[in-house]
Amino acid sequence: MEVKEVDPVSGRKTTGHIWNGIRELDTPIPRGVLLFLIVTHIFAVLWWVLMPTWPLGKTYTKGVLGADQKATVEASITEGIGERAPWVSRIESLSYDEVRADEPLMETVRVNGHQLFGDNCAACHGRDGKGRENYPDLTDDDWIWGGGPEAIAQTLTVGINSRHAESRVGQMPAFGRDEMLDAGQVVDVASYVASLSDPAVSTADNVDQMDRGREVFQTTCIACHGEDAKGNPELGAPNLTDNRWIYGGSLQRIIATIHGGRQGHMPTWDERLAPAEIKVLALYVDDLGKRAP
Repeated sequence: MEVKEVDPVSGRKTTGHIWNGIRELDTPIPRGVLLFLIVTHIFAVLWWVLMPTWPLGKTYTKGVLGADQKATVEASITEGIGERAPWVSRIESLSYDEVRADEPLMETVRVNGHQLFGDNCAACHGRDGKGRENYPDLTDDDWIWGGGPEAIAQTLTVGINSRHAESRVGQMPAFGRDEMLDAGQVVDVASYVASLSDPAVSTADNVDQMDRGREVFQTTCIACHGEDAKGNPELGAPNLTDNRWIYGGSLQRIIATIHGGRQGHMPTWDERLAPAEIKVLALYVDDLGKRAP
């Protein structure tokens, strides 16, 4: 039979267990803890009775209160649709120009377009729409496929190089990798292209290289970018005479683009967004450029 000792300090009996010279007191659980556990169990039982709780095969216990989160969410969505219906109907019925001329309606577009943009576009183009490396800035007036809300809506609907049957299709060939140009020609035409937006690149020391690059450009690049190098929005060919670059405008980046080619991708949103949402988003993106400093 185990003999329990009495701790001389606390006056409580010990359990008889000793760890490294420390004796364990036979201390009862505090009443506060017991009360908390009792209340918690009572609450759990009441919750089981009142709320949907137990799974029963393909269904579950409904609870006395009949609470249904799915129905609550559906009701909330229905309420939201009802609240938006008046201005959504107006946007659907008006032309893009008419919506843009209606400043109160455009304020609604800005508020809701900002949310749509943040949910669907910001991951690539940034929350402010200014883009980042490999993704275009949507706040300037430099459009690859043409600006204006109609063109933007078309891009949103069908995408670029997407799975959509009517997708916009554009590609920068890999002139160096596919051996359409040799290494020297790639460097020459890259230097010439760099000089189009930065005249300082062309100097008295590289006149011959500029001439060679211009010749390569005229025989290889004008079909897409045009004789004036200002691009072609019908083909998704960017303007090479400004200083706005998607993949970088340094000489090395231009060489990399000409050598290895580029093929951007814009998802199609027609299966995710309703036509009215695409229209709002197109108007919002168009408005970004007009409001940018």
